[in-house]
Amino acid sequence: MNASQKLILASGSPRRVELLQQAGIEPDRLFPADIDETPQRAEHPRSLAKRLSREKAEKAFDGLKRDGEAEGAFILAADTVVAVGRRILPKAELSEEAMNCLRFLSGRSHRVYSGVCLITPSGKVRQRLVETRVRFKRLSRAEMESYIASGEWRGKAGGYGVQGLAGAFVIKLVGSYSNVVGLPLYETVGLLTADGFEVHSRWLSGANA
Repeated sequence: MNASQKLILASGSPRRVELLQQAGIEPDRLFPADIDETPQRAEHPRSLAKRLSREKAEKAFDGLKRDGEAEGAFILAADTVVAVGRRILPKAELSEEAMNCLRFLSGRSHRVYSGVCLITPSGKVRQRLVETRVRFKRLSRAEMESYIASGEWRGKAGGYGVQGLAGAFVIKLVGSYSNVVGLPLYETVGLLTADGFEVHSRWLSGANA
């Protein structure tokens, strides 16, 4: 394994860290990039996911460059957007927002888009966009109220986390499951390996530890 390689995750999301760890990748540093995530006028959810992931990566790169830590680093960022048609659902912070999301998703299909952006040590910007279709069962008021009481929805796109209790709401999922959690692993690992990040050697070092 190339010990000089380092991966900076431009996020503080424990879900994204766990997903990377699932793929045998341990970020060397978390560098959350705080940006304005407000959609632009008439912006399509696909475009929003791509734009925000790139802005996060670029902001992290700028911050690391100022600190003298950008050299030799792979900088990875992602953003997840939940939408019904062109309607973008919020990353719920208030219970009322989360309840509105659940009411809207109840009995409906929706799409989850994740933009993934990688800035390589040579300064190249690589991006992928991943789409997953999800259908929810029709939710009873008791189910929605109990889920809101759990607090699992807080800060999550669309007001739910599929890896938790809301997994019981899903009738059908077409596409990447890890995308719905917050980071599509197949595409992310593909981006990293295509630009020389030694993912699989880390598996071997883990096995020999």
